[in-house]
Amino acid sequence: MVGNKTWFGGLFNSSGKRRQVSAEKLVLDLTPLQEQRLQKLKERLNVPYDETRPEHQESLRALWNASFPHYRKPYLPDTELNSLVSAQWKDMGWQGVNPATDFRGCGFISLENLLFFATTYPAPFKRLMLKQQGMRAVWEYPFAVAGINISYMLIQMLELNSARPKSLPGINFIKVLTDHEDAFDVLYCISFEMMDAQWLAMRASYRICSSK
Repeated sequence: MVGNKTWFGGLFNSSGKRRQVSAEKLVLDLTPLQEQRLQKLKERLNVPYDETRPEHQESLRALWNASFPHYRKPYLPDTELNSLVSAQWKDMGWQGVNPATDFRGCGFISLENLLFFATTYPAPFKRLMLKQQGMRAVWEYPFAVAGINISYMLIQMLELNSARPKSLPGINFIKVLTDHEDAFDVLYCISFEMMDAQWLAMRASYRICSSK
């Protein structure tokens, strides 16, 4: 598993009255470093994906190049991206030919999360994207779209859109953020691996999940 898997479990460790006291204290008394890093993360959340911005286009190309480097051609014969709007994107698990339409649900940070995973932990990223582990279902979940959903899920779970997190996971996440500025991105990678492991354990099928 990528990163430090104890981070994820540590987000939930506490109980009873002690949990409530810790929550109230942290909500009211963030350190300057916590304030700075939380604000920086919140600013990332407010950036929509804009397909007309050159830096966003370059990030999308970088994701493709990290996912399908040319020396990996045995996996996919056609690995050179022809256009930012192309049917090739479906090979990565996008819903259509233009990933920009999928980013609308979570913004630019969901692309940053995928790119961080692909460049920081390339082996686990490719193992999940190419479905190389375990007995895979005939109908697999779409990899890239699942990544966007994980970004969204983490934002909600950690209450990052609120003025101050009040739930235990959100409060403990700020503590982790104090020591690790890239904690959200690493937590994203851990969550993706855990989701995939759960998918395999349940022998899930995207066709069945989609019909519910």
